[in-house]
Amino acid sequence: MIPEEVLSVLEDMRSERIRGATHLAKRGAEAYLLLAGNLRGEELRKALREMRNLLPAVNPSMASLYNLSRFIPLTDDPKVVRERVEEFLSLLETSIIEIGNIGSELVDDGDTVITHSFSSAVLSILRRAMEKGRQFRVVLTESAPDYEGIALARELEKLGVGFEVITDAQLGLFARKATLALVGADTVTRDGAVVNKAGTYPLALACHDAGVPFYVAAESFKFHPEKSSDGMELLERPYSRQGYRVRNILFDVTPWKFIRGIITELGIIVPPKEL
Repeated sequence: MIPEEVLSVLEDMRSERIRGATHLAKRGAEAYLLLAGNLRGEELRKALREMRNLLPAVNPSMASLYNLSRFIPLTDDPKVVRERVEEFLSLLETSIIEIGNIGSELVDDGDTVITHSFSSAVLSILRRAMEKGRQFRVVLTESAPDYEGIALARELEKLGVGFEVITDAQLGLFARKATLALVGADTVTRDGAVVNKAGTYPLALACHDAGVPFYVAAESFKFHPEKSSDGMELLERPYSRQGYRVRNILFDVTPWKFIRGIITELGIIVPPKEL
């Protein structure tokens, strides 16, 4: 049986509106630490088996939750769980840093970088580029209806990076003024498609039309080992405005053919030439 405090963490994760897959992976790790602190023996093993269903179900569009649930072994020893959680968190932290190092080499002086939603990996790239002395500006969408872009604007303001916030509807207009596009990912599918905040696909199309290189920043734990683009479940949340129901599918799918490369902690993965 899953302890109530663990279920409470899962519920908090389910209601998260701003932070993405990396943040939720950290919260998932927290849930495992709580399990290890409350259970042992066969009770722990049963709970870990149940978590392999419960954790990915928090947000089926995020591969990080699925991969975390498989990274933790089915064991009756709390110490093993704690050690694996610590290993996962360490890998996560070093991955973000290395993506920043690798991705920052794509940012040149005078660039206008366009992005959509909030991504820890993209923020790491922009921070590292600034540390290297690059002079650039960022165009970011407000990312309605949860306004993740405003959260990113606050982080850029702290760093002293120049930026401009636009409405989502102006993606096509401002993509033509950009020199580089950087977005994060919640999942990279087996066939190389990227699942990310809805609006990513229109941005990729606009960049493709304007000849702007479109890059995705994604830690390797966001690569789903089983799901293909046509098999992804895209989470939808209830939403209404002025009394009318508004469809609110949180994610869309961008085919690999519109992506210049996927920046990972292991290097930049580029699509096959035939695409």
